[in-house]
Amino acid sequence: MIRQTVIAALMLAASGIVAQSPAPRPKFDAFEVATIKLVDSDAKTGRFIKMEGLHRFIGKDYTLKLLIAAVYSLNPRTISGGPRWTESEHYDILAETPGEVRPTHDEQMAMLRKLLAERFKLTFHREQKEFSIYALEVAKGGPKLKASTASPDEPAALISTVYPQHILLPARNTTMGEFTSMMQRAILDRPVVDRTGLTGKYDFDLEWAPDETQLNGDVTGAPAESPAVPLFSAIQQQIGLRLEATRGPVDAFVVDKAERPTEN
Repeated sequence: MIRQTVIAALMLAASGIVAQSPAPRPKFDAFEVATIKLVDSDAKTGRFIKMEGLHRFIGKDYTLKLLIAAVYSLNPRTISGGPRWTESEHYDILAETPGEVRPTHDEQMAMLRKLLAERFKLTFHREQKEFSIYALEVAKGGPKLKASTASPDEPAALISTVYPQHILLPARNTTMGEFTSMMQRAILDRPVVDRTGLTGKYDFDLEWAPDETQLNGDVTGAPAESPAVPLFSAIQQQIGLRLEATRGPVDAFVVDKAERPTEN
């Protein structure tokens, strides 16, 4: 039996059928090339960070302050220091990623952090400060969330779309940590802390009527005739959670140095 097994293995090797080990995942330490372009802000085109295909990374219409919020998952209010242009000048970033696989969101953010350090000469330190915050908690009656059926390796999807009367956020394969992170850096005007105790990955849809305090003031409030409900009501009615206004310590981000980047 042993001799037959050895012969079979040799025959498979000779025919080229032996399974090959997968190529090692590249180290996404830095973008291969990156272009940074100063642009006029355009609310119509929207602000976003995304991958196109395996290698093309795009950041659209970001100030340096909002880039910091994105890569370090912060609410912009917790970022201080630095020259005034970090909040007023907008940039587009176009970059190529290394290797033959698409980087995860965390890998994209790691490369973007390196870009900020090298091209914007960004240096910073952290300080504990107390802020007005929102605590995300389970509402009375319990959560209304569906356990995700996606592969554990599949990245979370949290991309909101702004319509004239409402905002639609389909969340897929998402943890509560990822949800609160997105809410504090992109939607709400103060930090958000996850106090739900929920540890799974979930699929849910959230639809609400925005007001002027949300999305960094880049959207106008929904008209009175909008069929959508305000965000706080939507979170409770649609997903069984609630946002509680309170105060608490936050690890704030202080810019020590930043320089305008060269475009290439």
